[in-house]
Amino acid sequence: MRNLKSKYSCVFTLVMFCLFSIAGQSAQAVDPRFDEYLNATVRLGRFNGYVLVAKDGKVVFSKGYGMANFEEDISNTPQTKFRLASITKSFTAMAVMMLQEKGKLNLPDSICKYLTACPEAWKPITLRHLLNHTSGIPDYAAMPDFMGTISLRLTNDELIARFKGKPLLFAPDEQFAYSNSNYILLGRIIENVSGQPYAAFIQENIFAPLSMKNSGSDDNSTLIKHRAIGYIKQPDRLINARYMEMTNAYSAGALYSTAEDVLLWNQALDSEKLLSKKSLDEIFTPGKGGVGYGWFINRDAHPLLITQSGLNSGFAAQIFRYPEEKVCLILLNNFENAAPHLARVGHDLAAILFGEPYELPRERVAVKVAPKIYDAYVGEYEFGPKRMITITKEGDKLFAQRSGAPKNEIFPESETTFFLMVADVQLVFLKDDAGKVSGMILHANGQEMKGSKAK
Repeated sequence: MRNLKSKYSCVFTLVMFCLFSIAGQSAQAVDPRFDEYLNATVRLGRFNGYVLVAKDGKVVFSKGYGMANFEEDISNTPQTKFRLASITKSFTAMAVMMLQEKGKLNLPDSICKYLTACPEAWKPITLRHLLNHTSGIPDYAAMPDFMGTISLRLTNDELIARFKGKPLLFAPDEQFAYSNSNYILLGRIIENVSGQPYAAFIQENIFAPLSMKNSGSDDNSTLIKHRAIGYIKQPDRLINARYMEMTNAYSAGALYSTAEDVLLWNQALDSEKLLSKKSLDEIFTPGKGGVGYGWFINRDAHPLLITQSGLNSGFAAQIFRYPEEKVCLILLNNFENAAPHLARVGHDLAAILFGEPYELPRERVAVKVAPKIYDAYVGEYEFGPKRMITITKEGDKLFAQRSGAPKNEIFPESETTFFLMVADVQLVFLKDDAGKVSGMILHANGQEMKGSKAK
């Protein structure tokens, strides 16, 4: 799930502002550049998992990279089961919409209609506010003590209690703020309304009808055949990721699956097998923050892009859906470090498929420049309404910060080009004819945006 504190966060930072030793088996690849690109990504330690690309309902590339279990030399294959983390939210949203179509609940209703001992502050919050992250309920995964609790096996009541007494961040529907707490509550509501445990409801109403036989709700105490192990790649070695009790991720991030099963999920979203077109259209209608129900929708992208990512201890995943082109890219991996790079990988693989320009991944190296050069770059850069990057200097270091996001150090690749270590983002400072800094070009995930320096 997202927001695993600092490095386990949703990795929004600046990346969201603009928006592999080989193993496994290969399907018919439409272009060898897929493999060339992914091999380069693997060599940089930015991917270890499974990739599947489909167009018009047919698989055009399917291949595993690296190991599902390095200690036992078990390769990543089509059968490998990866944690989906926050991709779980797309299934939770589907379950809520299915219950609405059955007349069991209604999105405009207050969540207190479906919860017991509901706080007074939650009464104005509707189911829709939970679905599109406009409830104002704080994210329990962003709380200072969160990392100290991820290994504890909490009951659902104990999990909800962690944020139940916290004040709202804003009035419901006032703004967007991604919160795992929203989807934890939706899981509880699904249980209360259906009379089934969350995992059982998903299994009976989604996995079984779609023949997703290799998917389920992760539980550390359950033996799961072909389960991948999560890792963190350090500069000099590979280590096991920190233990996380998966029951705590619940309806916000506890599901697991294979790439082939996720493709079945994608195909169901293009049909009315589970839900009517009217309800599906509502799921994929962007609200504040460009968010639908369990999905991010980028209507500015050409073609239209619908995506969801996931990150939890040792795992990172992302789905890219181009519904107008009937294209789906599925990236599942068991390297936590891959999370900041998946958006770029997905974009570039799509570029290969669509015949658009792309660059092979390369390692960026910081060079030494005179820190006094930084003084001219300090200031605010405007990229559009409420889209701002602030550049600050602290000692001999330069930092970039998007409004409402963490501050990140940027490193010089030249006197005018800088990059982030934590994400695939580059910033190029522009100068006018007089040599004065006038703006910035932001490169992120294969996309480019130009901003002007505020006067």
